[in-house]
Amino acid sequence: MTTMDSRTAARPIADVLAWSKGLVDPALRVSAERLPDAMRRIAGYHFGWEDADGRPSSSDGGKALRPAMVLLCAEAAGGDPATAVPAAVAVELVHNFSLLHDDVMDGDTTRRHRPTAWTVFGTGPAVLAGDALLSVAFEQLSPEGAKLLSQGVLDLLEGQAADVDFEQRDDVTAAECVRMANGKTAALIGAACQLGALLAGRPDAVARFGEFGRSVGLAFQHVDDLLGIWGDPASTGKPVFSDLQNRKKSLPVVTALSSGTAAAAELAELYAGTDPFTDDELARAAVLVDEAGGRQWSQAQAAALVAKGLRELASVNPVPRPAAELAALARLITTRTH
Repeated sequence: MTTMDSRTAARPIADVLAWSKGLVDPALRVSAERLPDAMRRIAGYHFGWEDADGRPSSSDGGKALRPAMVLLCAEAAGGDPATAVPAAVAVELVHNFSLLHDDVMDGDTTRRHRPTAWTVFGTGPAVLAGDALLSVAFEQLSPEGAKLLSQGVLDLLEGQAADVDFEQRDDVTAAECVRMANGKTAALIGAACQLGALLAGRPDAVARFGEFGRSVGLAFQHVDDLLGIWGDPASTGKPVFSDLQNRKKSLPVVTALSSGTAAAAELAELYAGTDPFTDDELARAAVLVDEAGGRQWSQAQAAALVAKGLRELASVNPVPRPAAELAALARLITTRTH
């Protein structure tokens, strides 16, 4: 890999994400216009383009990390990122399909500092809007790209199914939880990176880019689970201790429950209940996850996974500037606050 000079120096992450949004958002809006009227209104609200009454809005539409990774992987593989815009749109549509469904399944009432779509428009309409986004996503891709993304969606759905199943079990192992997260989160980020390499004309590098994405994606889930317990609601847009209130079997929680410690036993007793946690119980549960080692383990795993992903990326001799920006995005995942 050549030494970077001023022409190849990495841009600040805020500039990278703004560049990505500038390329992707117009095409994303065009795709949303394909939706039936009722579903288009829900999508416009969910993406932050409109308020609940359909008036233009500039609300937070999310970080849009996945489309940025599609574009950067295409460029890192030696291609023109503009050719990867349709794939970036497809990935963002799939991601938001999963969010609309996830909010319904988890009963979450807040996302991106606003009421979730299902609480505004109803459960059925929100689910149908998610389905519509998924349908439109595949219109963006070639048959080869569609097959690749389809596998990512199937893995995502398998992970979501496992996540739902875990809610009914008290014997979930850490290994099962990692497999669930590999599907629920890592698979789509892996597919995003693979699509970038595919559209850059680098079939030889698709697998390695996928490994980079999956490693970063699993690290993302570790951090997401940490934020689901200890994140600041002002930053995350979700209630404090939201994952604990839902009794989610997240990565740090399952690791804590499996630790064989006194804290694990007390946490298991709390999780075995069915009544909503009191504020004191929520705070105690968070302390117990920490005392049982769940917090430290997830932090260490996230850092190790990012390091692994960066080794995979380096192995394909990527173009320096976009590779440096991908590395910065990967590291951001382990330090983000929302």
